[in-house]
Amino acid sequence: MKHSKVGALMTADVVRAEYGTPFKEVARRLAEHRISGLPVVDDDEKVLGVISETDVMARQAETRDPSEPRRLLRRLRWTPGSRARRAKAQARTAGQLMSRPAITVHSDATVVEAARVMAQHRVERLPVVDDEERLVGIVTRRDLLEVFLRPDAEIREAIRNEVLGRALWLPPDAVDVDVREGVVTLTGQLERRVETTSAVEMCRRMDGVVAVVDHLTYRFDDSGLSPEEPTLHGLPYYWQRKP
Repeated sequence: MKHSKVGALMTADVVRAEYGTPFKEVARRLAEHRISGLPVVDDDEKVLGVISETDVMARQAETRDPSEPRRLLRRLRWTPGSRARRAKAQARTAGQLMSRPAITVHSDATVVEAARVMAQHRVERLPVVDDEERLVGIVTRRDLLEVFLRPDAEIREAIRNEVLGRALWLPPDAVDVDVREGVVTLTGQLERRVETTSAVEMCRRMDGVVAVVDHLTYRFDDSGLSPEEPTLHGLPYYWQRKP
C-alpha cells in the first residue's frame, strides 16, 4: 500500500548552520527557534553533519571541576570516545562541533522508511535531501507521529477505495469496514481465503492504522493451490460469486 511520503510531512524552512558558523551563534539559533538540533551544510546546500543539544552541551560536560581528583580526570581522558568529547568541548565552529556523517533521508522516502532509519540510528530528526543530496527540509519524530492522527473516516475511505476497490477489485459493499480510534474491523464473506488474508495485511500497512480485527470468512480455501493451478484472481467480484 502507498504510505505518506516524507516530503509531505517535513518542515521546508530549515534552521541550519554553515561549517564556519561560530559556536555561540549555533547555540543562539537552537535557543531562539526552540529546536534540539540542526543540520550543517556547505556552500552547495549539501549536508555535512548534524548538531544536537548533546553536542552543544559537551563543552559544559567536559569542563574541569576543581573538586575532582586530578588522577581521576587523567583516567577519564583516555576512556573510549573521550577524544571526540574533548574535541567538541573545544569546538569554536559548527564544523568542529557537528556529528558526522549525517544521517539523512530522501524526500520521496515513506514514513515507514524514515521511522526505521530513526530507530536504527537512535536519532530524533532527519535532514531531508533531494536526488542531488541537497537539503530541502527536516523531519522529526513528532512529524511522523502525525500519521497516527489520521481521522477514522479518512482511513475507512482509503481502505474502501485503495484496498477493496483498486487492489482486490471488490465492490464497496463486499466488506463492512468499521474504524474506531485507528482500529479497523473487517466483516463479511469473500470468495477466496487469499483475498481475506490480503485484505487484512494491506489494511495493516495503511497509514494511521493501529490494528486490524479480522471477522472475514471465505467460500473457497485456495491456500493450498500450487502456483501452476488456475485461480480466479483479477476477475470481477460478481463473476466469482456462485449462483
